[in-house]
Amino acid sequence: MNIALMAHDNKRDLLTQFCTAYAGILSHHDLYAPNTTGHAVTEASGLNIHCFLSYAHGGSQQIGARIAYNEFDLVLFFVDPTDEHMAQDVTYISTLCDQNNIPFASNIATAEMLILGLARGDLDWRLIVNPHTKPLA
Repeated sequence: MNIALMAHDNKRDLLTQFCTAYAGILSHHDLYAPNTTGHAVTEASGLNIHCFLSYAHGGSQQIGARIAYNEFDLVLFFVDPTDEHMAQDVTYISTLCDQNNIPFASNIATAEMLILGLARGDLDWRLIVNPHTKPLA
């Protein structure tokens, strides 16, 4: 499955720790992230992450476009709820996920439930909804 990993600046370390803890599960999937986040997670966890542009250069828009085309099966976006100027970006990504029935986690508790469900096969329905799911080019 194709999984997008995103995090606000002060949640990047938490996402990195999360991906390190669940590297055994995540390593069986295709992972994508904005450049800075992707490199941080790769360096800490050893996971292979396909990197888009950095957030400042349009990485979240690149991910958003792929969500709009239903190319992701799961989105983990660790959000800082106190950062009001980033709220619009969170709304943009979560709305796109809602429109395409893509599981979306904005915090570590929900992300853990989704990752454990992924490991159990609970998200295999995405393969029926999107049978052409394959690594993005």
